[in-house]
Amino acid sequence: MAGENALTVAPETATIVRPASFVLADVAVRSDVAGLDEALRLAAERGRGSTDLADITAAVRSMYKAVGLDPTKVRPSSEALVRRVRRGEPLPRINTAVDVVNWCSMESQLPFGLYDATRIEGEIVLRLGRDGEAYPGIRKDVVHVAGRLTVADDAGPFGNPTSDSARTMVTCATTCLFVVIYAPPTVPVAHVDRVVATTRERLQCYCGPRTLEG
Repeated sequence: MAGENALTVAPETATIVRPASFVLADVAVRSDVAGLDEALRLAAERGRGSTDLADITAAVRSMYKAVGLDPTKVRPSSEALVRRVRRGEPLPRINTAVDVVNWCSMESQLPFGLYDATRIEGEIVLRLGRDGEAYPGIRKDVVHVAGRLTVADDAGPFGNPTSDSARTMVTCATTCLFVVIYAPPTVPVAHVDRVVATTRERLQCYCGPRTLEG
């Protein structure tokens, strides 16, 4: 299971990505919760007209190009969310934890990873995928990660800035979250710190804690 400071960055990726991560325990993930519908609607509305963080989108694209990926063909999850709302579509709805992280990712224009910490085995490292490495994706057949940024544990890769694995996916049975923000090194630390604080606050608001449920 992921610990509070469990994420290690491999030397090969240290100049490409400067991630932030945290664990949030004792959560209650639900299918929906009062107030979240309106918060997500307003967030999507704001996102349709916002161009304030274009420099961050460009930095994330550079992170992909650094590992040989065309970000217009393999899109960062954050950019896919921004494009979705700018087409007039709502943010996707899965469960309260996933919905909050999608909201924060769209708003910050940084790709996130969200994982069930109890399904992570041993140490976690952010590295480049090795030849032949892949995993069953969420609503996808297979996600290939060879040569790409990926987070991996003792059982192998389980996530990347575009698509995460079915093995560590968050459901309404999840009680402990592991969150990764895949931030490029050129993004100011102060911005990433604000994103972490906002994400924690929103997850705590809409996902528990479980001990407070009636």
